[in-house]
Amino acid sequence: METRAYASSMTQGEGSADQVMDAWRRASSARARAARADEAAARQEKLAAATGREVHLRIAEALRNTAGAHRSSAQLQESFARRLSGWAQGGGPRPQFMSGVAEACGTKSAALTLVDGCQRQLAVAASDEPARTAQDLEFMLGEGPTKDATLRRDLVFVSHQAIDTRWPCYGPALTAMGIREVAAVPLGSADRCLGALAVFDPRPGLVGTRTFTEIVGALTRTVLLDPDADPELYGGTDHRDVVQQAAGMLSVHVGCRVEDALALIKARAFSGEGSLEELSRKIVSGDLKITMGDWP
Repeated sequence: METRAYASSMTQGEGSADQVMDAWRRASSARARAARADEAAARQEKLAAATGREVHLRIAEALRNTAGAHRSSAQLQESFARRLSGWAQGGGPRPQFMSGVAEACGTKSAALTLVDGCQRQLAVAASDEPARTAQDLEFMLGEGPTKDATLRRDLVFVSHQAIDTRWPCYGPALTAMGIREVAAVPLGSADRCLGALAVFDPRPGLVGTRTFTEIVGALTRTVLLDPDADPELYGGTDHRDVVQQAAGMLSVHVGCRVEDALALIKARAFSGEGSLEELSRKIVSGDLKITMGDWP
């Protein structure tokens, strides 16, 4: 037993060391890209001064924005590398990459959600339990800031009583958690929305600033666009595998579509019988039996 525990600890330590090195490498690469973008912007600014053509200034501005996103990406990678290195030496809860994103936004709670072409949640990465719970609520109820941001391809920023008004089911559940403000912004390329960043109770005045735009750009590049993008966020992304497995097993047992089985699991979770993960694990293990009589 002790030998297995030691081997597991060594494997964990080695894996963490590899991830720390990967994070530092990605940070260095992002800083190099930022420097190249700044150099290109400077050249465009010189052309604008020499020719008087405004187009060069517009190109320069776009390049400066790109450089800012790369620098923000480097900062997020460096923050994760430092926290993971400290964790490997001192123990405690394993740090999540999204915790650094939340910290950069002046809060503890932020979540990244990846979606498919129909804006259905495919995976989620959260900084803490409140952020994860908020994304589970969206998954269960089919409404919320992430869904709106991906559907409209635009920033969603809602606070206080407007949260309850905008989302009749999701809103009261969110404010009951003590959250008073939420911002969500879509992530993706020019032709496709691949997900959204949701930030709960961000630092006052952050949303709409250049800093926030650079954080969003950094996360987009870190997860989706850069040559060494990491959609798994160092193992912090959950694809809801156990939920999908439970829905498949339940659909066979009850004799219904997988979508209907998933809806039943969501409904029972929202009714307070347990979290999505808890109920799904019980279904997969056989500890929870659901029959046609349980169908709403």
